[in-house]
Amino acid sequence: MERLPSWLRRHLAAIRAVAVLTVLLGLIYPLAVTGLAQVLFNHKANGSIVQAGGKDVGSALIGQSFTDTDGKAVGKYFQSRPSAGGYDPASTGASNLGPEDIIDVLAVPGAEGKQSLLTQVCARSKAVGELEGVSGARPYCTSDGVGAVLKVFPGRAVSVNQACPATPFIAGYQGLKVECAKPGEDYAAGRTVPVRGDVKQLRVPADAVTASGSGLDPHISTAYAELQAPRVAKERGLPLDQVKTLIDENTTGRALGFMGEPAVNVLELNLALDRR
Repeated sequence: MERLPSWLRRHLAAIRAVAVLTVLLGLIYPLAVTGLAQVLFNHKANGSIVQAGGKDVGSALIGQSFTDTDGKAVGKYFQSRPSAGGYDPASTGASNLGPEDIIDVLAVPGAEGKQSLLTQVCARSKAVGELEGVSGARPYCTSDGVGAVLKVFPGRAVSVNQACPATPFIAGYQGLKVECAKPGEDYAAGRTVPVRGDVKQLRVPADAVTASGSGLDPHISTAYAELQAPRVAKERGLPLDQVKTLIDENTTGRALGFMGEPAVNVLELNLALDRR
């Protein structure tokens, strides 16, 4: 029998290799891994879905908001940490804003403004403080919840994150009168001066005002949970000690006993409260 040309034999060998690898890696291997996962880790393999009343209400691995239709916190529930992606698994990610992002873009007619990371933190801290009945004051934040930042020029200083007619957070700086910022005016040439306020104690924890890197973190710190406990207890008419016990029951320890910090799963804690 006449042998096939070498170039044809090479092509046939390549086709056979593709067929064999497709069956092995595209069919047998995925089925084997999926089968083992279903047998050994059924709950985790299916997304760690949490149920209540026979219905899926979320995942223990993905955070969610506990707000009303207007976006306001529902008082009887513990609140999650902020999310840059709105807890949407399809748009997971961080804001990519860094510590040097401290100057807002003020809104002008026909164009929306943009809050800096500093102002976002200040606004969140103010809102959490008002919700929990504590001071939301933070260093480098004004009392009205924006970044305390000046642009200093020869003969003048401007509180660039406070749009006129707002009253500047300080009246003067090094002998200069501080003005409110006029939307649309260019202050880029000025010297940037963040002003640290006299804040001796932070009552609002860091995770209450900063989003996680994934935007899907289902946990909060024990400090943030304890801050919210009195409000939740009051809203539900429960003893504070009972609410704190539920916090302890839904707190996970450090990974491998030494990595990270203890954290509270917000969804599971809120479901435990509903069961009570």
